[in-house]
Amino acid sequence: MAEQSSAFTALARLAQGSRNAARGLPAQLDVREQWSGVGFTLLGSYFVASMDEVAEMLEVPHFTHLPGVQPWVRGVANVRGRLLPLFDLAAFCGGRLVGGRKRRRVLVLETETLYSGLIVDQVFGMQHFPVDEYHSESGDLVEAIQPYVQGSYIVGEQRWNVFKLSELARDQRFTNAAKD
Repeated sequence: MAEQSSAFTALARLAQGSRNAARGLPAQLDVREQWSGVGFTLLGSYFVASMDEVAEMLEVPHFTHLPGVQPWVRGVANVRGRLLPLFDLAAFCGGRLVGGRKRRRVLVLETETLYSGLIVDQVFGMQHFPVDEYHSESGDLVEAIQPYVQGSYIVGEQRWNVFKLSELARDQRFTNAAKD
């Protein structure tokens, strides 16, 4: 019994020593509501699209070119048994993709009527911004992209323009990819 008592006493002393040496968790005084989106670059600017509007992110898959389509339509890819039309978002906005092909990614836009892949220069994954730091103005952007941007967040020196994929999905010029 004495051995059990001394083992218990040793464990109790160890537990008390741990509690004495442990630091408390930092007090979280400033709890701020966050807005989250998928960050990406296009035409030399930084953008973020709402998590609700991006179904998934992919590396640019192998695709088949299509005849009789707009030059910004890259083709169609088989993604897990579904045909995914691929669009060069920079070319749609009158520019060119920059950087290496290995950095390019596809943002998949899926609505009730549209399933499309948008090729962008680079994707940075999830970005989080305090809701109260939203600015209604956007940065200096190419005119063709402005209809799809609604405000921005500024982190340090970097402006993240809020890209509304839902506005792009409503644009008849985008949804009618057949060559004129």
